[in-house]
Amino acid sequence: MRGCGLPNNSGARQVGQVYLADGKCEFTVWAPFVKEVSLKVLSAPVRLVPMEIDAGGYWTAKVEGGLAPDSLYFYQLGDGLQRPDPASHFQPEGVHGPSQIIDHNSFVWDDSSWKSLELSKMIMYEVHTGTFTPKGTFDAIISRLDDLKDTGINALELMPVAQFPGERNWGYDGVYLFSVQNSYGGPYGLKRLVNECHKKGLAVILDVVYNHFGPEGNYLWDYGTYFTAKYKTPWGDAVNFDGEYSDHVKNFFVENALHWFRNYHIDALRLDAVHGITDMGARPFLRELT
Repeated sequence: MRGCGLPNNSGARQVGQVYLADGKCEFTVWAPFVKEVSLKVLSAPVRLVPMEIDAGGYWTAKVEGGLAPDSLYFYQLGDGLQRPDPASHFQPEGVHGPSQIIDHNSFVWDDSSWKSLELSKMIMYEVHTGTFTPKGTFDAIISRLDDLKDTGINALELMPVAQFPGERNWGYDGVYLFSVQNSYGGPYGLKRLVNECHKKGLAVILDVVYNHFGPEGNYLWDYGTYFTAKYKTPWGDAVNFDGEYSDHVKNFFVENALHWFRNYHIDALRLDAVHGITDMGARPFLRELT
């Protein structure tokens, strides 16, 4: 969803996959200390595509055709270690399975006339997608939107939906921050919910977790210096926001915020436990994010 009026992350690098239509797709992953990275496409035709590294440690590959929007892939690190994309947009088989390409431009939005609400006028209702309805999905929430409006609610705050282990969870130990939980309905389920909320005059706030990652399915250690032992949090080592190579870690999170605005039309983000974010640098992460 480029060209939607959002500012660019100046000087930064987009991470993950960008589907370009006609079977073309670009891939970018930060792995500065890995000697060799390849893109392994699992969907037919199965192939191994060598990736090239730049001075910043970003590996890139562009597949010029033959990729369906729902193709599955891993990154192959070194001789054979297969890992999901850290910036995967969908994990249909869970936190240990392959990543899936998502064509964000294929979704037809009906919210072009929507203008978000001022924060001071928002009456928020916090929703846990997995427990709000018996089905526990985004689509099931849609059927309850009129009930919420009747109570005076005008802003839906979704608890974290980034991919976590299992099917039901509080959501605060997600490990794929760009991916939408498969058991809730995945990327298109979330888009449908946001679209319907905006058509009914409801803003959508998304709860995001930038202070730690969950333990299961967390393969960031294989890619780069995302963590630091310099600080501790209640969940273990802190995210590396002010150490060596931290500019690239900050880039990952800033790009994540832009991802939710561009691709899902989210109106605002609620940041979980900012006291768990330590950054003593000249330009702290939270200021840069803002």
